[in-house]
Amino acid sequence: MEQVQEAMEDLNLSAATQKKNRIQVSNTKKPLFFYVNLAKRYMQQYNEVELSALGMAIATVVTIAEILKNNGLAVEKKIQTSTIDMKDENKGRQVHKAKIEILLGKTKDFDNKMTATTDEKKEAAAENKDTEDIL
Repeated sequence: MEQVQEAMEDLNLSAATQKKNRIQVSNTKKPLFFYVNLAKRYMQQYNEVELSALGMAIATVVTIAEILKNNGLAVEKKIQTSTIDMKDENKGRQVHKAKIEILLGKTKDFDNKMTATTDEKKEAAAENKDTEDIL
């Protein structure tokens, strides 16, 4: 019984140490702007977001970070690169994979820009509705 209790405590510790504001990006699973919009939401909730990727997905993470920075929504706080060892599923051997983690924080204008974007979308929707009513 003690072993079960210790295992549960270990699970609780690992869940507590897992970051809630981390996005693990994949090249194949979701489109680019899914991750851009998710990062915006995470920054609204947590004031910062950590983008993480392995191998070929690193270019996608860099692109996401650059889109957010160029739109004046984010600033770089930290960039960390490393190499990790993984087991190749096809060949069953150890392979080295590049890993990147980019920590982005909100800019001072983040909230104003997000509000302006929301207002623009509402205006566009209203204009579309007016056009549909005319037709």
